[in-house]
Amino acid sequence: MARILVIEDNPDNLELMTYLLEAFGHLTLTASNGEHGIEAARSERPDLIVCDIHLPGTDGYAVARELRRNDALDDIRIVAVSALAMAGDHEKGLAAGFDGYISKPIDPEKFIAQIDRFLRVDQRSVTPDRQASQPAATPATRPSKQIRVLFVDDSPTNRELIYQTLTPSGYEVIGTHSVQAALQLAKTIEPDLILSDLHMPDEDGFALIRRIKADPRLARLPFIFISSSVWGERDRETSLRLGVSRFLLRPIEPQALLDEIAACLAEHGGVTYGDNPGRR
Repeated sequence: MARILVIEDNPDNLELMTYLLEAFGHLTLTASNGEHGIEAARSERPDLIVCDIHLPGTDGYAVARELRRNDALDDIRIVAVSALAMAGDHEKGLAAGFDGYISKPIDPEKFIAQIDRFLRVDQRSVTPDRQASQPAATPATRPSKQIRVLFVDDSPTNRELIYQTLTPSGYEVIGTHSVQAALQLAKTIEPDLILSDLHMPDEDGFALIRRIKADPRLARLPFIFISSSVWGERDRETSLRLGVSRFLLRPIEPQALLDEIAACLAEHGGVTYGDNPGRR
């Protein structure tokens, strides 16, 4: 495990990078601009710094130069991230003091392996290179046919993460942002499993599972909650009473998510859909 400072002004990019790093066992520190990033580096002395180039005010080049002038921080490796790769940017970054470069948009399947290259062996992720080097699940968790998963979450970042995690392992993922849209899709696409966030605006995950269980055609569908919140006992009891199969907390390592989904599907055996019994 490493302590990694992420300096990024875009909230979606920041969320994506910190989610991935924490899912693989790292501790993250964050800053939304160059000035705060420099302060955090001085006070926290992280093991690695991941810094956007195009920051408001003090940009990434200035951050790297300032940190390299500090003898106490000079040994910390700094990785640049940027969506605007132009001729000479790599050389300019190295001259400013960066140790390497990662292009945006971040590729969730490759990001951890890219970060591990800049860490000592003992600091690397809890499952080094697994996502990048083995994009498919292990034989024990790879579905024997294409399983259709309906994923419900109001966060586009979370929907993209689930898509990037499940599709390389043979799952078909249909994502949507609301309870109402999920209900319409569930009746149309006949999913094999529903994976849903708990806390969403307007209607939450509890509203969704109540309405799923009230529909005879959908009631037997395996249903998994995934949430960033700490589950309280009341939430657990409510979920069990409503028929939830699994409670998962973010951050969750991709292989662990694949294992949970495979186990849930195995427990349920098969699902019968209205007039189409026996669909497997």
